[in-house]
Amino acid sequence: MQRQDSGMPFLLQYENVAWYEDGQVRILDRRVFPGQKKFVYCKTYQEVIKAIQDMVTQSAGPYTAVGMGMALAAYQCKDRSEDEQISFLTKAACELGNARPTTANRYSAITNRALKQQKEAIKNGKSAIEAAFNDTIDSLNRRYMTMQKVGNYLVDIMPNNSSFLTQCYGETIIGAIIRRAKETNKTLKAYDAVTEPFLQGSRLTASCFQEAGFDTTVIDDNMVNFVLERGDIDFYTSAADTIAMDGHIANKIGTKQIAILAKRIGIPYFVTGIPDQDKLTGETIKIEYRDSKQALQFGSQKIAVDGVNSIYPAFDITPPYLIDGIVTDKGIFSPYNLSAYSNFGKENFY
Repeated sequence: MQRQDSGMPFLLQYENVAWYEDGQVRILDRRVFPGQKKFVYCKTYQEVIKAIQDMVTQSAGPYTAVGMGMALAAYQCKDRSEDEQISFLTKAACELGNARPTTANRYSAITNRALKQQKEAIKNGKSAIEAAFNDTIDSLNRRYMTMQKVGNYLVDIMPNNSSFLTQCYGETIIGAIIRRAKETNKTLKAYDAVTEPFLQGSRLTASCFQEAGFDTTVIDDNMVNFVLERGDIDFYTSAADTIAMDGHIANKIGTKQIAILAKRIGIPYFVTGIPDQDKLTGETIKIEYRDSKQALQFGSQKIAVDGVNSIYPAFDITPPYLIDGIVTDKGIFSPYNLSAYSNFGKENFY
């Protein structure tokens, strides 16, 4: 299968997301990009888990990292007996699949499929490393192609010379927007909320759009209302770390407050992604709480004095009444009618 990252920004090239080679997984450190183009090298699958938990990679990056982590796990146990290999890989699939709680269902879909391929490879005397690696590349291609359909639907409703606001870093949907805008000769202006405390909007999203030649403006999180009221924004859009079938979505903390402002001012909000048909309601979404100290520093630099407290929920849940449409690979759906999406059946996306 032809690779689907051709022409994508640096951040979306497969080797710059996560890549297994020679007994290690290389992951671009998004915590320091674009100031540094630095990679973290993981020599065990447990180190891959730590890299995911430490936000070395985020958004859809962990989908690739856990798949490559399964290849690394196979390398770790390659000299053991068949039974020992399967036991080791089964444990790795579970632990990698649960690296972060809110998206565990998506990670596990990838690791469990890789495990199935690895078991088959071991049974037939083939390489379990190659089985997981090839499955991860297939998964990448499948996601990029699927998200391109999503991006096409989104860009096609945007008039030429319109502007849109983003929140956090939506990974493949950003590349899909770029491709579709170029295909249709549309000029679009990107406004990217900084997205504290890791600043993914300014460091990652804005980097991709600027690299692609978009007119790109970064706004601080507390400027959103001002910019919306001034009339600079035509659309608000975000990806989603999970989309429940009752129309509730979870995304980077701060997504909901922008949705509230957009609704008040009359700016349509479109969520992009594939509904999680195994999550029926918003009540099933588990919010991850990260180490609160991470909200009191940037990198290694403290931004508050000792004794100051903080909280750091990684995501918030936006209800369907704030969402104008869920943009999927099957078209745009009302958040109140995602059962219409499920009527198309469930495809292997991750």
